[in-house]
Amino acid sequence: MLFFRKLFSGLFGRLKGAMGRQKLLAVGTTVVVIYLLVTILAPWIVPYDPVEYRSAPRLAPPSLAHPMGTDQLQRDLFSRVISGARAPIIVAFGSIALSMSAGTLFGLIAGYVGGALDRAFSLTMDALYSFPSIILAIVLVSVLQPGVDTMILAISVVYIPTYFRVTRSEVLTIKEETFVEAVHAMGAGPVRTVFKHIAPNVVNAIMAVSSFNIADAILTEAALAYLGFGLPPPTPDWGFDIQNGQKFLQAGYWWLVTFPGLMIVFLSLGFGLVGEGISDLLNPKRQQQKVG
Repeated sequence: MLFFRKLFSGLFGRLKGAMGRQKLLAVGTTVVVIYLLVTILAPWIVPYDPVEYRSAPRLAPPSLAHPMGTDQLQRDLFSRVISGARAPIIVAFGSIALSMSAGTLFGLIAGYVGGALDRAFSLTMDALYSFPSIILAIVLVSVLQPGVDTMILAISVVYIPTYFRVTRSEVLTIKEETFVEAVHAMGAGPVRTVFKHIAPNVVNAIMAVSSFNIADAILTEAALAYLGFGLPPPTPDWGFDIQNGQKFLQAGYWWLVTFPGLMIVFLSLGFGLVGEGISDLLNPKRQQQKVG
């Protein structure tokens, strides 16, 4: 618990102090915060019910009454797009939190203990990592019942090897440091050594990875929904709405796929910018190379 408190407190503390110095971080954080606010306020700001059929014109183009047009079932697309932000954000944050917790824990244990346990963990993670991420997620979702919990579990399994490898690599380096030998000399046990003295030094590496993985998790969730492995219809979901609208794209109804697609792009871009900003913040030499 101390490790994860330090992880999140360190993350938000660094974000707050770096906003003025990192333009990428400031822009990305602004985009992400806007999306989060829209998601929270969606029930109060959508003009129409995103699920029930309305008396609006069928497949109407964007207008003042319907800023993003309507779909083939006379539903307001703006209401569906705003409401559809909930699933990708919940799935992305939930899956990354779960994969980060499991992958970091396994990496700490394997890196510190070493030996046969390390080899067993590493072989298992390499096997998972060898699967294409979207195929592995599809297999897991297909076996389980579709839903938000299922997508969180499936996508989290995809990213566990990433956190395992990063954590294990850091632990293998840190455990050879002099301060770890001093801790052992003072009589600290393995659990105390790992979670109080080694784990806090892994936080920076995990912070740099997590934002990029959230962006990737959003794309994975959208892909699952597009392929029919997401939330059951008619629940608003960007991936499902793109899949639903692509049938009408050749007929000229461009808005059905454009607006949900733009939402996915901008949210992923926001988290990507946050990841770039954090990487520059944690590695000043990287930022100097960009400037040079």
